[in-house]
Amino acid sequence: MSNVMNPIVYSIGTILGLVFIGAIVALFVHDIIQQQHAILRNYPIIGRLRFFFELQGKYFRQYWFAGDREEQPFDRATRAWVYKNAKNKGGIIGFGSTYDLREPGATIFVNAAFPIQEEDQLPTPSLLIGESYCQYPFEARSIINISGMSYGAISAVAVRALSLGAAKAGCWLNTGEGGLSPYHKEGGCDVIMQIGTAKYGVRDENGSFSPARTKEIAQFVKAFEIKLSQGAKPGKGGLLLGPKVTPEVAAIRGIPVFQDSISPNRHHDIGNIDELLDKIAYIRDLTGRPVGVKSVIGGWRFINELCDTIHRRGLEYAPDFLTIDGGEGGSGAAPQTLMDYAGLPIAEALPRVVDTLIESDLKKRIRVIAAGKLVTSAHGAWALSVGADFVNTARGFMFALGCIQALRCHLNTCPTGITTHNPWLQRGLVVEEKYLRVANYAMNVNKEIDMLAHSCGLRHAREFRREHVRIVQTAGKSVALNMLYPYPEVKR
Repeated sequence: MSNVMNPIVYSIGTILGLVFIGAIVALFVHDIIQQQHAILRNYPIIGRLRFFFELQGKYFRQYWFAGDREEQPFDRATRAWVYKNAKNKGGIIGFGSTYDLREPGATIFVNAAFPIQEEDQLPTPSLLIGESYCQYPFEARSIINISGMSYGAISAVAVRALSLGAAKAGCWLNTGEGGLSPYHKEGGCDVIMQIGTAKYGVRDENGSFSPARTKEIAQFVKAFEIKLSQGAKPGKGGLLLGPKVTPEVAAIRGIPVFQDSISPNRHHDIGNIDELLDKIAYIRDLTGRPVGVKSVIGGWRFINELCDTIHRRGLEYAPDFLTIDGGEGGSGAAPQTLMDYAGLPIAEALPRVVDTLIESDLKKRIRVIAAGKLVTSAHGAWALSVGADFVNTARGFMFALGCIQALRCHLNTCPTGITTHNPWLQRGLVVEEKYLRVANYAMNVNKEIDMLAHSCGLRHAREFRREHVRIVQTAGKSVALNMLYPYPEVKR
């Protein structure tokens, strides 16, 4: 029998060997005659190693070469902090911190000589959004909340885990601009419906705003958010590449299957402040729900004109909340030029917006939500100190779901199943496990924000003020935040 098999095995081996050699020869010839890459023409086959290592470089750096505090967009220390809190293992370390307190921009909280004892601590109060100005004000309980991530940009299992986790933690879930899916409603959490420039989810067959559809959705959501822009791409609409536009995603958005979903760069029916306020008042009256605005800040003209126009027209036209996204935001696919260079960072934008609201005597009328790479409890406490009422994060909750920062969010090849519609990759995200991590992360961030407040001598986190934070300017010197951004006087 072995004598019979030997020639067969030999023949198969020979054929495979010839196929391999033929492939090498074909690649060699192709590389020499192609005209696009000089490296391949001069170094056929071997030159391909350059492109392979270039592609893999970011992964080698992530695990082997980058220090704990060096990597972008999020360093290893930050990711590890989120992972531990999501797993409910606590943020306890030993032997010292790797956070450089000499680095310009570093945040230092002003601890009190006599911190608040446990019996004097109070639970952080919830806040009403839209009180006295809409039929159904929204009671928001959590400081940290889930920022807009569209179904389509992220997977069904990811949305399900976020919905269930948000319900357990008591935070809200923003739908993103892709519309309200069944998975957003599955957990029974508080949902904020985002209205993007393409009106996905609230559009008619012609792509225009549909009052009937909006009123129908209102029974399932707590508030509406009109998105003017987002940190990843100020001045450009949302982008979802064709491979991620599945039949279900297409049906929810009302667009063709497997074609790129490209939103307009702004709302066709909102071209100035007056039209924006008209739309806010119209949707609020139509649905009875609070209505807010999300925007990246590029300068002070927008917020100044907004406040002036509100005073001219009346408080009933004011947005019930403003979501201020920093230019460093970026969970969505975006052109690198916009992601790198457009929009003020949240560290500059937030205090300026809050100052304008204070000067205009609108701070009590309009709730402020801060967003833009704010993923830790220290970030949240800083935002509250500046004057924000809530904090939104998208990538923080992506890390809680198991994101490893593979930077493939737009390619439909996410290895953790978060931003892909590939069923085989999605199976790695077990909803029954990950929703608990979502809840743990939210609850532990809230808990640690309170811990920082107690350390500063405050009864709860909503007592944070700018004087409780110092910002490092140069090595060995910090300045109180209320000196960098003094509280303005009310001018009205």
